Amino acid sequence: MPGTARPSPAEPAGRLVALDRMRGFVVGLVVLHHAVLAYCTFGHVDRVHYALSTAPIVDSARWIGFDRLVMLNDGFFMPLLFGLSGLFVRDGLARHGAKAYLRGRLSRLGLPFCAAVLTLMPLAYYPSFLQAGGAPGFSDFWLATVTTGPWPSGPPWFIGVLLLFDAGAALMVARGPALPRAADTGRPGRSFAGLVAVTAAAFLPFLLAVGPVRWFAIGPLAVQGSRIGLYAAYFAAGAWLGRGGPAAVAGFGRALARRCGAWAALAVATAAAFAAAPQLGRALHLPGFATLALVGAAQVAFCAAACLALPAVFLRVAGGRRPVLDSLAANGFAIYLLHYPVVTWVQAGLLGLTAGPVAKGCAAFAVALAGSWVAAAALRRLLLVGQKLRK
Repeated sequence: MPGTARPSPAEPAGRLVALDRMRGFVVGLVVLHHAVLAYCTFGHVDRVHYALSTAPIVDSARWIGFDRLVMLNDGFFMPLLFGLSGLFVRDGLARHGAKAYLRGRLSRLGLPFCAAVLTLMPLAYYPSFLQAGGAPGFSDFWLATVTTGPWPSGPPWFIGVLLLFDAGAALMVARGPALPRAADTGRPGRSFAGLVAVTAAAFLPFLLAVGPVRWFAIGPLAVQGSRIGLYAAYFAAGAWLGRGGPAAVAGFGRALARRCGAWAALAVATAAAFAAAPQLGRALHLPGFATLALVGAAQVAFCAAACLALPAVFLRVAGGRRPVLDSLAANGFAIYLLHYPVVTWVQAGLLGLTAGPVAKGCAAFAVALAGSWVAAAALRRLLLVGQKLRK
């Protein structure tokens, strides 16, 4: 399990640790997103193909506030994770070379991906299969999942796609010149404009061609069709910024943090525009194609603003001693992998309970985050003990 690397005294430690803490926070948002998805008003169960339901578990208790939360979360947090992952690609390739870098990524990402889709994801989707009317029997369900399908990948889809991006970066370096270092420009405003332009070009054509909900999959390796270009663009943007090394990342971060309030205000304003875009399209009697383009354009602006505002906030306020955030950062990767079965089984257990959607959503989030956090810490400790024994 990749943990949180501690920078040497010569490195801009406070800046890089703040980004680690932010990544752990975003993983917490992922858990929250999945915990409340069962209680959104648009939920439905597909009793023919359970994997096409809006969520593994769909409850009759629903709240429109969770619709807004899910929409805003979904608008930025996965591109942000791809951008963060791209930040340190250049240093990894420069230190190890393309072949060793790719071997390391196969070990750190490929093995957890395989383990998760073979064990954790069938366990997570079994309650969904039962809710859709499937016959009880986990062993039969698991065998059908890995042979005839469907084989939903759940949250590990991100790890599979990230591994493909890393492989592409390694292949480019192996066939071309060494990656150059770049000076720190310290101009986030120009970066925001460039990010909006590039991601609009990478996202909107896919969105209009395949729609917002269609996924493409080969076995358990899956990606949302409309966002292939968006995710690639954010990964590339992170790699472009990171080509200057940790010093350039820290310099860019200082420039962000100096205008923290302005970036936060821009994120709030674009979030409001993104949330209002569907209603605006209907109010203007726009055709579906034009409304989708309007929503997509609003999402592009919001995503770029949020992906700069959240680092600005963390770089400004998340310094010093923060043991809870440090623990969340250190265990974030394992929490990301482990939380989904906890979420779905807790949601399934709450189906028959007479309670409001807010209470159920909060309970599912609290149990899933706490349970996966404890399990992640225990797993990391076992792995560390195993490494020490082997030495």
